[in-house]
Amino acid sequence: MIVTKKHLPRRTFLRGMGVSLALPLLDSMVPAFGGAAARAAEPIRRLGVVYVPNGMFMPNWTPTIENAPLEIMSTLQPLAAHRDKMLMISGLCSEEGIARPGEGAGDHARAAGAFLTGVHPRKTEGADIRSGVSMDQLAARVLGQETQLASLELSLESAVSRAGSCDPGYSCAYANTLCWSSETTPLPMESDPRAVFERLFGTSGTTDPAAWLEARQKDRSLLDMVTAKAARLSGELGARDRVKLNEYLEAVRDVERRIQTAERQGTTELPEMDQPVGVPERFEDHAKLMFDLQVLAYQADLTRVITFMMGHETSVRAYPEIGVPDAHHALSHHGGDQSLIERLKKVDEYLTTMVAHYVDRLAATPDGDGTLLDSVMIMFGSGMSDGNRHDHHDLPTVLVGGGAGQLKGGRQIRVEADTPNTNLFLTMLDKLGVPTDELGDSTGKLTGLSV
Repeated sequence: MIVTKKHLPRRTFLRGMGVSLALPLLDSMVPAFGGAAARAAEPIRRLGVVYVPNGMFMPNWTPTIENAPLEIMSTLQPLAAHRDKMLMISGLCSEEGIARPGEGAGDHARAAGAFLTGVHPRKTEGADIRSGVSMDQLAARVLGQETQLASLELSLESAVSRAGSCDPGYSCAYANTLCWSSETTPLPMESDPRAVFERLFGTSGTTDPAAWLEARQKDRSLLDMVTAKAARLSGELGARDRVKLNEYLEAVRDVERRIQTAERQGTTELPEMDQPVGVPERFEDHAKLMFDLQVLAYQADLTRVITFMMGHETSVRAYPEIGVPDAHHALSHHGGDQSLIERLKKVDEYLTTMVAHYVDRLAATPDGDGTLLDSVMIMFGSGMSDGNRHDHHDLPTVLVGGGAGQLKGGRQIRVEADTPNTNLFLTMLDKLGVPTDELGDSTGKLTGLSV
């Protein structure tokens, strides 16, 4: 074999008919010799936040033995295969989500508004909303300098569907997002897979519905536009890179096929004007599709920061597919009713099953000398613990992933009671290469995450 210093640029794209498709990290993107090779081979640091609304049923989350090897309780059983990549942190508190004297109700709005910011949201139903810059956006300011998109903000529920269902006295803006680019600017969360796909891989460039549909009929697949160039590039690659490229292209094609199927279903079965085009009818299909888009975004290094709400606070989604016809928010206020608790536990475990699909995909996707799961740091949890009591103490929090060698999993650690959850976020930012002195109500960094 003849080794040369020739290599593909890291930001190589396949282009055709105005569409560009980023490529995953290939061996041929790493120079053969010199310091550049060592730098290129360094694992990319990535951040993910997966948020569940309305708290958790904590007895099925929290291990019975503290500061010990991780005991997987029933809620997290779907993730048990990745135990060695899980680090549970107990004892964290979102103090700024707790009502101040005279504020009264609004715990759900405060839970989301304070979660990543550590700032107490201003109680208002008007335009004068105020919180603080969120942790993910601090990461995006640095990590986003290396990618096409600084960050992605995603959800499984549309903000349009929330009219009249927000906490009294609080703008719906607080419960609809976790992400704030400034203290007065909440970032919208996208729930339509087609919109996410086009943000990642391009669009026809028109918002006219008739032209958009015509373009969809003519351009059956984004990959059809770049197939010839992909074939030529494949011929220049080694065997391992050809496998990576083919797997990536097939994953993109599969995601687009599933979006098109959802669009056909939406056209024939759900013609209402307010039905988001491209959103699958079944929750499981929607959730898995959105998680798969996140895997593609990481794989092509289009972004390194993704925040994902599996539901808005006070979500009234029901889950009849698992025998739970009740609204999630209502179930969280079970009042000790055992039949309601059993259904709530089903919902918690079902949502974790969706997260397990995501983690499985990350673990199966090569990235450099490891996998995407090795490089990412995912915070999975909620802004409340016991939703029945609107409790903001001892939040359900688990880190999943290797964090580019910065995390040691397979453990559960308990920090001092009422430690601000922003202390964890400061620590995560530090391990992402984004050192930050303070965030909201933080008091310092945590220790022991990588020991």
